[in-house]
Amino acid sequence: MRVIVTGGAGFIGSALTRLLVLGRGDEVLVVDKLTYAGDRRTLAACEGRPGFLFEQADICDAERMRALFAAFAPDAVMHLAAESHVDRSIASAAPFIQTNVMGTFALLEAARALVAGYDAARRAAFRFLHVSTDEVFGSLGPTGAFTEATPYDPRSPYSASKAGSDHLARAWHETYGLNTIVTNCSNNYGPYHFPEKLIPLVTLNALEGLPLPVYGDGGNVRDWLFVEDHARALVAAVTTGRVGETYAIGGRSERTNLQVVHAICDTLDRLRPRIVGGAARPRRELITFVADRPGHDRRYAIDPAKAERELGWRASVTFEEGIERTLRWYLDHEAWWRPLREGRYAGERLGLLPADAAAPPSTPATTPATTPRVA
Repeated sequence: MRVIVTGGAGFIGSALTRLLVLGRGDEVLVVDKLTYAGDRRTLAACEGRPGFLFEQADICDAERMRALFAAFAPDAVMHLAAESHVDRSIASAAPFIQTNVMGTFALLEAARALVAGYDAARRAAFRFLHVSTDEVFGSLGPTGAFTEATPYDPRSPYSASKAGSDHLARAWHETYGLNTIVTNCSNNYGPYHFPEKLIPLVTLNALEGLPLPVYGDGGNVRDWLFVEDHARALVAAVTTGRVGETYAIGGRSERTNLQVVHAICDTLDRLRPRIVGGAARPRRELITFVADRPGHDRRYAIDPAKAERELGWRASVTFEEGIERTLRWYLDHEAWWRPLREGRYAGERLGLLPADAAAPPSTPATTPATTPRVA
């Protein structure tokens, strides 16, 4: 295929690009603005490969998007460019609305103009894959799971902006006949993850002996998906998915945030013991419960049965295997993450409202590890 990948220098986008270029031999044009979370080093293995191209560009630049689409003439657009961190959206929503909503609009219009010039066969084969999140569905109770039929109930500026872009993608199919497909994924983790998200932040803090912040009581639940499994699902969706359909992509790996932090601590203790005063000390003692973020959804879970059935895809990496692979990668790639910690993001708390900024964190956990403590 000839594929345009937007956001291809980001975490999920780069995993997808590596799969397309290195695993499949597709011709790929990556379009990425290279914001703070975009890093061209994630694509180092693709540089110089036949058919790989990179353009630093803003997806909100409608004229440039039309020009790039026309020049490259893709068979598919896989749209992953987005502002994605909930905490940042709480403090500053405007970039999320601009990139996630207006940027998606610009891409859909560029795709519509592009396929108008294709012959009937190529127009029918074209796909626009819009990659979204399970956060658009809101918060679950203690049981149940999101499906493609779950009503939307976004609760943060980030999830609201993604909900809006999902609706745009579907509307462009219904109104203009553009061949769109939407996917909604659960929380991703793996190599090359910018260190503002839970798993890389806790990992790097743990390696440096810093406090490990856990929101609230640590009982918020997420369904975890190894990023390379997600990339495979996206390829399956764009190649075999039905036009106009939505596919929920999940790893069937629900964990509380505290369970995730415990897994990181215990795995790092085994791979690289923390030595204090000449003796090994458990990293769990670094856990610090902090005030919860505003509007923090309690539980997400995805039922990926439709994707498994229709796309022939299934998550292959267990959470335990994925965490070990991820931590080993960070241990072996300090040259990648160290400049990010020192230059772009040092691990400071994000998403605080003015009244929250002065609130001190609670003391490190001293209760038994199996009992979450409320801050």
